[in-house]
Amino acid sequence: MAVLVTRPGEQGQALCQQLALKGIEAIHHPLITMQAGENVSSLASILKRADIIIAVSQHAAEYAHHVLTDLQTQWPHSAIYLAVGQKSAQFLSKRSQQKVDYPEISDSEHLLQMPQLAHVSQQTVVILRGNGGRELIFDTLIDRGAKVEYCEVYKRENLAFHSEIVVPFWQDKQIKQLIITSSGQLNFFVEQITPHYRDWIFSLELFVPSERIAIEARRVGFHNVVNTGSASNQELLATLWPNNRTKNDK
Repeated sequence: MAVLVTRPGEQGQALCQQLALKGIEAIHHPLITMQAGENVSSLASILKRADIIIAVSQHAAEYAHHVLTDLQTQWPHSAIYLAVGQKSAQFLSKRSQQKVDYPEISDSEHLLQMPQLAHVSQQTVVILRGNGGRELIFDTLIDRGAKVEYCEVYKRENLAFHSEIVVPFWQDKQIKQLIITSSGQLNFFVEQITPHYRDWIFSLELFVPSERIAIEARRVGFHNVVNTGSASNQELLATLWPNNRTKNDK
């Protein structure tokens, strides 16, 4: 039995290595690649006028920090910092030297329930993200009277593949489990699979980081979907290797 890991870059490679150490074979097949976004040149000026700064992912925090470092500019000290997930919050806090709060459950819905976002009328909120995504945060804060601005600090590009080539390879490797960490990647992945192989793909045990993505996965055809509650490698590993969770909980 093996796991297909689709999360990109170093995080995906690290998860595969961690799984291998637990005796679980993992195959890395990233669905996207990332590079600096189009708003990076104006990032410093955008952040200066922010009352609240939200990082929607570790990638958003990481790319933003690289830009500010290149510009020899510090993160603002007066803004409130929030992140969608714990990993993103830890990374952003370490780099910005600011307190970064995050919801217990790592998704947009629970972020919007945080007290820091309850009364935001006339406040300027900057959302650090890639090219697209997290429209619920934007729309909800607009409805609450905030002045909201996206800053696309990185850009995702889909990596197309031919299912006629890779699916037989996955079958030969006895892939039984699949990890997908965003709804965009989920839909792109399914679009790449020809009808001939979809029944097999939908039979895999799919691990996703939120109930919203789990609902979407069931809608497109997956039968066995597990919501890990977080996109962090630690939570994914704990769910895929239950003995690890048991030891950590003692």
